[in-house]
Amino acid sequence: MNVSTIKKKELVLQEGQICNILYFIIEGCMRQYIINDKGIEQTLQFGIENWWITDYLSYHNDIPSHFYIQAVEKSEVITIEKSTLETLLIQIPKLERYFRIVAQKSFGAAQMRIKFLFTMSAEERYHHFNGLHPEFVQRVPQYMLASYLDFSAEFMSKIRAGKI
Repeated sequence: MNVSTIKKKELVLQEGQICNILYFIIEGCMRQYIINDKGIEQTLQFGIENWWITDYLSYHNDIPSHFYIQAVEKSEVITIEKSTLETLLIQIPKLERYFRIVAQKSFGAAQMRIKFLFTMSAEERYHHFNGLHPEFVQRVPQYMLASYLDFSAEFMSKIRAGKI
């Protein structure tokens, strides 16, 4: 385990790399994203203080990542390499339960995000997200938030201006 400082906009994972690190965010904000066929970044997940971020699929299956993980702002993180975590889980069995709960919460959040994308209008998604996580609306660049909510930055401007 190490404490590391990640510069704003620095990538800690790129598509094609095998992810073997879990990141616990002490301070700062990070995001996971893809670049679609049109070359547009699509934010899939944000992480702030006391949240974990990684590519779980790559991490657990030792396969190349489909994602990028980037610091949205200067971030201080605890990094845990897979081999270190495996040793810790054997030495401290209660950690297994902790990381299982972390994974379950992450999976549940992903399910709800999919539900909201399929069942809410763009405006409803914005207001719902703003109600749940108002700190993000002021903290992250609007184009990243718009991509996370699956609409354009221009549409985001109209919502925020009350034109929609």
